[in-house]
Amino acid sequence: MALDQEQEHTEDKEMSFFDHIETLRKHLFRSAVSVALFTILGFFYIEYIFDQIILGPLRNDFISYRLLCDLSHYLYGNDQFCINNLNIVLVNLEMSGQFMISFRLAFLTGIILSMPYLVWQLWKFLRPALTLRERSKTRGFTFYITFLFMAGVCFGYFVLCPISVNFLSNYTLSSMIENKYTVSSIVSFLSLIVLGTGLIFELPIVMYFLARIGIISSEFLKKYRKHSFVVILIVAAIATPPDVVSQITLTVPLYSLFELGIVIVKRVEKQKESDNA
Repeated sequence: MALDQEQEHTEDKEMSFFDHIETLRKHLFRSAVSVALFTILGFFYIEYIFDQIILGPLRNDFISYRLLCDLSHYLYGNDQFCINNLNIVLVNLEMSGQFMISFRLAFLTGIILSMPYLVWQLWKFLRPALTLRERSKTRGFTFYITFLFMAGVCFGYFVLCPISVNFLSNYTLSSMIENKYTVSSIVSFLSLIVLGTGLIFELPIVMYFLARIGIISSEFLKKYRKHSFVVILIVAAIATPPDVVSQITLTVPLYSLFELGIVIVKRVEKQKESDNA
């Protein structure tokens, strides 16, 4: 069996440039089919997705607001943190606006639901270039990337979105200005936060691969830990609305992921030492 595995590895190594291109084409095609199928599924449930998911953070009874209110009652015995003043009016200003929004939401649904399969296809494409030992070490590649992405999506949707919506919808420059939001702007705003945090939460995975190819080390990360914290603050400021609460809310998990990345880099270095020994 070991001989068969070694033979398979040798055959993978002997693939020509055009063989790799053909393999990449197959993986891209399968990924596109997966996204298309989930996009079609999203179209069937587009009303539910829009009413219950997209409009969720815009309602006073959203689960995050209710939990925050319950926490306020438990800690202080009052409604200090309760949010009951969301009066958001949505308008559509384009003839094809609602149809295009439906398509965007369905496509976004397709991307999110296809993520585990997309990551798995990526790993299958990279797999022939790995040694047998590297394959065994990256066996959980699909799970960890998908888990971190989904964790970021949930964090963005249930934590950052409610905070951002509450802050921006109640911010007033003048009492003479009436806030009315286009549906397109709301969808774009929420999508940016959700997908942005999903991608940002992949930080430990990025640090793992940078450590594997020798670009970063644990000593380097420790040395520039303060600089990294400043960079994380800047990223949080860019990825969130201009309010301190949102920035701190994103900074805390990001810095925690950075510290987790340092631990991962240390393990990579120990693995390299044992391999060399």
